[in-house]
Amino acid sequence: MAIADVKEYAHLTEADVEALGRELDAIRRDIEESRGERDARYVRNTIRLQRSLEIGGRAVLFGSRRRPAWLLGAGMLGVSKIIENMELGHNVMHGQWDWMNDPEIHSTSWEWDIHDPSAHWKQTHNYLHHKYTNVLGMDDDVGYGLLRVTRDQRWRPFNTGNLVYNTLLTLFFQWGVAVQHLELGKVVKRGDLSPETKQKAREVGTKIGKQLVKDYVIYPALTGPAWKSTITANFAANTIRNVWANAIIFCGHFPDGAEKFTKADIDNETQPEWYLRQMLGSANIEGSRLMDFMSGNLSYQIEHHLFPDLPSNRYAEIAVRVRALCEKYDLPYTTGPFLVQYAKSWRTIAKLSLPNKYLKATTDDAPETASERKFGGNTTATIDPATGRRQGLQTAILRKRRRGFLNR
Repeated sequence: MAIADVKEYAHLTEADVEALGRELDAIRRDIEESRGERDARYVRNTIRLQRSLEIGGRAVLFGSRRRPAWLLGAGMLGVSKIIENMELGHNVMHGQWDWMNDPEIHSTSWEWDIHDPSAHWKQTHNYLHHKYTNVLGMDDDVGYGLLRVTRDQRWRPFNTGNLVYNTLLTLFFQWGVAVQHLELGKVVKRGDLSPETKQKAREVGTKIGKQLVKDYVIYPALTGPAWKSTITANFAANTIRNVWANAIIFCGHFPDGAEKFTKADIDNETQPEWYLRQMLGSANIEGSRLMDFMSGNLSYQIEHHLFPDLPSNRYAEIAVRVRALCEKYDLPYTTGPFLVQYAKSWRTIAKLSLPNKYLKATTDDAPETASERKFGGNTTATIDPATGRRQGLQTAILRKRRRGFLNR
């Protein structure tokens, strides 16, 4: 089932993990000490671009009764919302730009253009998800309380709808994010609403109300005769943002190689062990600089999970050093093209709509679910006498794949 002993799974000793942690700490120090004007210029230029696209898109929608203007306006507004959501809102709220001491770009003051209140997001995402990444029972992002994404989650008849649920979550992602903090599953089990839940619900309702009035009343009204087509264009823009944000997030957490963990060692987890879990539990997307930008640099999901509060524009250079560490310690660096990673995520969601008895592989050695038990106790790293290179987890994974291929 899920990984219970992260060090054992990684084929690392305690000394290895401590050494890896020191090297990752050194990367953090280097980036923190080199933050400066080029980084500040990057985020300010991003804000200008996002606002220009939004203003331009809304201006074009005055002519939205004509299809070309509708398409252009909805497209510009959709791209604007993606940038605001991914590269600005998400990263600003992580505190990536707090070092600038600019109240406009500070984690305590930014309220993003999405249904979920920023304060709620910072609790469910910044704290729970990033502290307990992929830990079953502690990280609600493992399936969002709706999807079965690992064999560790017991199959129920409800799971047959996995593909339907994920389609709805993709199209209405901002609604799913908004209600996540309410923990509706626990509310149903309790049978009543606690005062805290009622307060959270009021906050979510207020934020949703503001968003709906903005996008479907005020801005459409400003376009006069084009108000009906502006409403549909605004809905399209929100859908574009929802689909893209969902896809990027799923590519970072659900393709093959993004591992899941048990609660076993979390209470006593050290910082180096936390680093290691982030490296094993995340996945990157290979692509162009445009892909990096439009994903909020979450194409570097591994680096983001290691250093969530470092400026996103620095992840590309951090990735070079992290990848080198993976090679040094023979750890997998899970990455792949966008369409491949996204297809793997959907494949997992489709497969796990079925009970385990209909699935191939074992609960310890499946593409989406692995544990240290799949190595049969052989989890000690060795040194290749011919090359002098370490042979650890990545080598062990490749050997098992080769044996599985030969045994077909």
